[in-house]
Amino acid sequence: MAAQIIFTLIAIAGIVLFSLNAKKVIRNIKLGKPLNRSDQPQKRLATMLKIAFGQTKMAARPVPFVLHLLVYVGFVIINIEVLEIFIDGIFGTHRVFAGLGGFYNFLIAAFELLALGVWLACAIFLIRRNILKLKRFKGAEMKAWPKSDANYILITEILLMTAFLTMNAADAKLQALQVGHYIQAGAFPVSMHLQSLLPDNISALIAIERFCWWFHIIGIFAFLNYLPYSKHFHIIFAFPNTYFSNLEPKGEFTNMASVTNEVKAMLDPSYIPADVTPGKFGAKDVQDLNWVNLMNAYTCTECGRCTSSCPANITGKLLSPRKIMMDTRDRLEEVGKNIDKHGKDYNDGKSLLDHYITREEIWACTSCNACTEACPVNIDPLAIIVELRRYAVMEESIAPASINAMFGNVENNGAPWKYSPADRFNWAENN
Repeated sequence: MAAQIIFTLIAIAGIVLFSLNAKKVIRNIKLGKPLNRSDQPQKRLATMLKIAFGQTKMAARPVPFVLHLLVYVGFVIINIEVLEIFIDGIFGTHRVFAGLGGFYNFLIAAFELLALGVWLACAIFLIRRNILKLKRFKGAEMKAWPKSDANYILITEILLMTAFLTMNAADAKLQALQVGHYIQAGAFPVSMHLQSLLPDNISALIAIERFCWWFHIIGIFAFLNYLPYSKHFHIIFAFPNTYFSNLEPKGEFTNMASVTNEVKAMLDPSYIPADVTPGKFGAKDVQDLNWVNLMNAYTCTECGRCTSSCPANITGKLLSPRKIMMDTRDRLEEVGKNIDKHGKDYNDGKSLLDHYITREEIWACTSCNACTEACPVNIDPLAIIVELRRYAVMEESIAPASINAMFGNVENNGAPWKYSPADRFNWAENN
């Protein structure tokens, strides 16, 4: 009974703490401007199933795709086993689903094979990151915590899978010794090879089985509460992020309603503008972005596919789309902490533009959409870059000299070039 009470208290604490942290994240996302993404529900659902559930964009790189698929499928299916552990912990039972008979044996065997797959995939991921040191895992933004974050999770998953297999090995050996509480149930194609490493003493076996059981389930609760502080929040956010992703053609920029009304009024004096609340052009801080932009930031996996595909980054420019997303998330977290500490209206004198993302970064972007195309969960760094540019140009009238020259040419000549319309075809006559 004491063990059941302790387990129940740990479970309640883990779930409540995660709920509170998740609530803060959702609060932070809602700081963004409203945006209607409720259109085309069938197409949105199909996009989510194809990209988030089906992992189709991951397939562009076959090796990490296969490894990630092992971890993904293992994570989803092994959670069925967690349900059994949860019930056993509350009610003091042991292998409560054993009544399923042969199907239960199939499930446990499948869990073990998947656990082995997850173990091997995580080990290979660690090698790729820390020994092979693949280029896309490097970068100015991938220092300190971001660099360690992935390693912590991979090591944790290896330890959890090791505990699960060791628990099953001890359980199977106790079953063979016909220890009363350990009923005959399950098939153990992987852990059977670990049994020879375990002692034959019943008390020692029970201690090992119980330690691994507690380690496994407490580790899962700890992992759950680590997610809000980690890039691995994409485990949850990948699904809503792909559902609410932009369905318009890549490269199609949004129009600001206030500007659209002004243009329509100039073209048609009889036009009556819609009631549009005047506001800031573009975005200087995270509150000026829309809520989908902010959810994108929390969904970022920091995989670096966007940055490795970015032509500006490849040619040595400062821009890294991954850093844009990480900076947005870091700034949003800072704003959220300020709200918790000082209240909703507190101003710390900082902003996303300049204090986190530099002007050089936003103007290095070629607007090619390679980053958005490469992202496995449909994150759109370009949307944030465009809003920061809009603020710089339309609110501050600050832009690089080449951009200002282009604006002047468009205004005076009707084209980005310095030639007047009358001279535009001189090149044809000269040739």
